[in-house]
Amino acid sequence: MPPITLPTHWHRRGLVIPRAGTGGDCDVVGDPCIVWDAEIDGWRMFLFAAPPGHGQATSRDGEAWSAVTPLVFANPGALLGGGTHKPWVVMDPYRPNHAARVDGRYALLTVSYGDRHKVIQRAWAERLAGPWTLEVGALIDVGAPDAFDARHVDAVTGYFFPERDAFLYFYMGYPERPQPYPVSPFGSAQGAAVQPRGGVAEKLGVVLPPAATPGHWAAGWVGGLQLLPGIDTPWVAVLNASPTAPNPADTTIAREEPAPSLGGYAYCDAVWPVTAWRWAADPMEWIADLPADALTAGEGTNFWRHHILQRPDGTLALYYNSGYYGQEQLYLKVGEEEEERNPGA
Repeated sequence: MPPITLPTHWHRRGLVIPRAGTGGDCDVVGDPCIVWDAEIDGWRMFLFAAPPGHGQATSRDGEAWSAVTPLVFANPGALLGGGTHKPWVVMDPYRPNHAARVDGRYALLTVSYGDRHKVIQRAWAERLAGPWTLEVGALIDVGAPDAFDARHVDAVTGYFFPERDAFLYFYMGYPERPQPYPVSPFGSAQGAAVQPRGGVAEKLGVVLPPAATPGHWAAGWVGGLQLLPGIDTPWVAVLNASPTAPNPADTTIAREEPAPSLGGYAYCDAVWPVTAWRWAADPMEWIADLPADALTAGEGTNFWRHHILQRPDGTLALYYNSGYYGQEQLYLKVGEEEEERNPGA
């Protein structure tokens, strides 16, 4: 497949997968990860579906999806804290939406619950349908008390680089103590870790902190990152972020990720994408610009985690969850033909 060429505009297709409707404080569907599954001659989506926190759905055309069912773990007793959410299948970085097969198996990353902290676990399966066998313990744990990821490691994504024989992971790091970010000392940042095949994951620190300009769409906190091969730059990422800095005195459910969450891009000028990242100047869309039909369909407050599906004909589908914290649903946009090449910040 060719590198990603970003569309100038995205056209709304509306609600794709609604919430389960079970009520409660967390009735979420979103945070999609979509990979081609040759076994079903179609696409398989892994997603945050609460309850129980994880799910999967399938599609032949990449737009109409089956009902969401939970993932199957062969050893659920190994789930730290007894539960997990936000699953992500390790991908081939050079072939968007294709799972990496390492030693004849697929790898799944998932965010579990340690002692008051979120941590990242890894599981393996011979089929994308599972069942998934969890490794014992955390793949990536929280950092030291003054580290950028001392509170949580969250929203993980991962890629296997065969030329390095290594995995590269990106994740949100939430701090417990103020960080040297000019606008948002308590904002989450995008961190990275590298793991040689058969080795131990080593943290590389912050690779994409909140933007340093007040009012910038990503100056408050940084969400999950999908890595894609670029054209004018080696790599482009689609991710969510916010201009609003977290307030440590806030006690609401959204205290670590205050609204609005917005979708947008970052660009990397390095071949090995752990340095030289820069933000796009503007987001894809501001909440204030939502049209009436989108509001009627349930969008608003936040655009959460974004995921681009590159289909075989080269067209792009953009999936994202929108809504108030804990009440998100999954929506779809499709890229129009008029294109622009990876504009810089």
